[in-house]
Amino acid sequence: MVPQYALCLRDGEKVTLKVEELTLGDIIEIKFGDRVPADIRIIDAKGLKVDNSSLTGESEPQSRSPEFTDENPLETKNLAFFSTNVVEGTGKGIVIGIGDNSVMGRIAGLASGIDAGESPIAKELGSFVHVMTAVAMFFGIMFFAIGMVLGYSWIDSCIFLIGVTVANVPEGLLATVTVCLTLTAKRMAAKSCLVKNLEAVESLGSTSVICSDKTGTLTQNRMTVAHLWVDNEVHEVSTSGDITLKSTFLNVKGWKELERCATLCNRAEFKSGQGHIEILKREVAGDASEAALLKLVEATTGDAMDYRKNHKKVLEIPFNSTNKYQVSIHQNTQQNENFIVMKGAPERIFEKCSTIFVGGKEEPITKEWEDTFNRVYAELGSLGERVLGFCDLPLKDEEYPVGFPFNDEEINFPVHKLRFLGLVSLIDPPRPTVPDAVFKCRSAGIKVIMVTGDHPITAKAIARSVGIISDGSKTREEIAIEQKIPLEAVNPRKATAAVITGSELSTFTEDQLERILAWYNEIVFARTSPQQKLIIVEGCQKLGAVVAVTGDGVNDSPALKKADIGIAMGITGSDVSKQAADMILLDDNFASIVTGVEEGRLIFDNLKKSIAYVLTSNVPEVAPFMMIVLADIPLALGTVTILFIDLGTDIVPAIAFAYETCESDIMKRPPRNPKVDTLVGSALISKSYGQIGMIQAFGGFFTFFVVMGQHGFYPSSLIGIRRPWDAFAINDLQDSFGQEWTFHERKALEYTCHTAFFVSIVVVQWADAIICKTRKVSLFTHGMNNWPLNFSLVFETALAAFLSYTPGMDTTLHMYPLRIDYWLTALPFSILIFAYDEIRKLIIRHSPPGSWLERETYY
Repeated sequence: MVPQYALCLRDGEKVTLKVEELTLGDIIEIKFGDRVPADIRIIDAKGLKVDNSSLTGESEPQSRSPEFTDENPLETKNLAFFSTNVVEGTGKGIVIGIGDNSVMGRIAGLASGIDAGESPIAKELGSFVHVMTAVAMFFGIMFFAIGMVLGYSWIDSCIFLIGVTVANVPEGLLATVTVCLTLTAKRMAAKSCLVKNLEAVESLGSTSVICSDKTGTLTQNRMTVAHLWVDNEVHEVSTSGDITLKSTFLNVKGWKELERCATLCNRAEFKSGQGHIEILKREVAGDASEAALLKLVEATTGDAMDYRKNHKKVLEIPFNSTNKYQVSIHQNTQQNENFIVMKGAPERIFEKCSTIFVGGKEEPITKEWEDTFNRVYAELGSLGERVLGFCDLPLKDEEYPVGFPFNDEEINFPVHKLRFLGLVSLIDPPRPTVPDAVFKCRSAGIKVIMVTGDHPITAKAIARSVGIISDGSKTREEIAIEQKIPLEAVNPRKATAAVITGSELSTFTEDQLERILAWYNEIVFARTSPQQKLIIVEGCQKLGAVVAVTGDGVNDSPALKKADIGIAMGITGSDVSKQAADMILLDDNFASIVTGVEEGRLIFDNLKKSIAYVLTSNVPEVAPFMMIVLADIPLALGTVTILFIDLGTDIVPAIAFAYETCESDIMKRPPRNPKVDTLVGSALISKSYGQIGMIQAFGGFFTFFVVMGQHGFYPSSLIGIRRPWDAFAINDLQDSFGQEWTFHERKALEYTCHTAFFVSIVVVQWADAIICKTRKVSLFTHGMNNWPLNFSLVFETALAAFLSYTPGMDTTLHMYPLRIDYWLTALPFSILIFAYDEIRKLIIRHSPPGSWLERETYY
């Protein structure tokens, strides 16, 4: 809502314009703290640095100057892009890209032009609905045709059609799916995961590949001091903020000198009013590297700002890309003397030194010290850390007394033959929870790929530290160096990991990329552009993977949109990435993705269990209509009672499965293969219809024949009795004992049988609901902790009793009160269902994976 302005040179005058009024060719000025208002080519710069992290993923500010340095526009130093922030210096540039033609605009256009397609769960539900519709219509029409052929009236045949169709349609499915997804979204919101698209949660459960950005996702997006080389020893510094944890460097003789240099040769400052906040979490105005140094010395000195007050700055030459160092002169107010402090690129700082401070005294730099320096510098650089060198020099009073007119234009003070103090290496540290999350992803069969715009050495180091590249895994380059052979001589299949740069990726064909993605389980893509991130995601999808993409920058938004599920960071994420994503991690915690995977798998499991429960009762519902046609017996279950089952007693337990907790093996299973492991597969149909459903049908007919038999109609006398039974004019139909039954008496008995059959289905569905809680784990292990499901068993029983015993139900809904023993006739079948399924689960658990029983009954 607040308009952005830019300082522009027009008609020889400097004018302030709204950003939308800028056009190609305008010359604009930018300074520290500004947001770059358009894509510009730099024509003049003084210490200019921009933060490109939202665009390229680099956490380090990038220096900008008029020199053309790279063919890649995102890499060259003479271009700055719209929406990036100036963190240091001043500059002037010509506008070369505005609106949709800026790099940011093209990325946004790339994201908006992508169709993510249907989610896996939407495809599954669509397929299931089509199958069930076809089955219901097929059986309905078939029974209608059979009825007409056998001579039934068209009204009777229509009853068959309606009854069979209604029996086959799972009316509660829509409510079950909605409740499942909504409950999961609510649970995930409590765990700082905001789900924008409900279907995305299940997609996360099906994920087989996670393409993760590095900066801000796997790492904390804040530079932190990781190692020190001081007094000829490398010391590790805790990146968690607890400086005393590994503070071996505090007692080293050279530390105080290095601490003084890092404190004073530093332009970063804490923002005001943060004294009560933990040091690492304080906001700093200034360069990211200097902010890291400031936080370290604040922890060791106690008050870096106060320390600076006691060491007044006399002169400063800021860092620039030509000198590659920063130098300042300070006055020690207590000792009343001047001294020089300098930091910068290690090789440039070391060559300016003639002595090294070791063991509390100065030693001349020899060839041995040079070799030691080069070895330590290479060692810290190989860890993917940014290394800075530090040196100082006390100035003699007689040559440079207090008040000496130091000049930064014509340098009149020594910048050579200084005293080398040591090295400090900085890194954007991984989030503490990430290694464990990556391990859990591997255990769940999910491949984690790093896709970043950062330097390949840094990317590989972070990948190793978080477990994306595991210990012992080697790339082709590492094998070539180890075996001292040319890279071309190394067989790609011998390498277990791959680090691929954007320039290499740009030369790959589709087949080459797919081969890399298929060959290696541990992959890092570095220096990638937004377009290349999109290509990587598409390559994974072509191999049949369900892809999740995590990211926080604008450069991640096209890939977030294209992925099966896009996950953006809530704190560090840009608005564009949040808009493109399906899910937002409010705490920026990669570990929350593992929670999401578990919840997504739980959704799919619970939907399967719910559908298995609902479909099972279809068999005892359809069976009475089959028996009418095949045996010509009276209708055992009415159409109205079928609706009471589907929309009454069954719907609450079906929805209650949404509350079911996960089975113990949920994160040990490989990801679901959408082509094989469908929502409703042959194993689920076989178990629901061919096994449990048949037992339920037997239980229902057993109850039907018991009721009929106790009233005089033995099973043998019911066969072929359908037509006279339903004839309104026949009022003297004889039963097995010769007793005559009027039409109204027969219908009262039939409706009593309908109610008894209905109650028997409720009783056997008790057992069905209980066995559907788990697919492999024993119920005795899993427990009965799903209280909504426990309540639903009571609810469906109470509803059946209400429909049976409420006065007036016999005349309105043809539901008749039952004797208590009619509730018990189906109980043995209920016990049989429970025992049968527990034995099935026991055999599967003790059989080798992929056994016949598992293939046929594990749905």
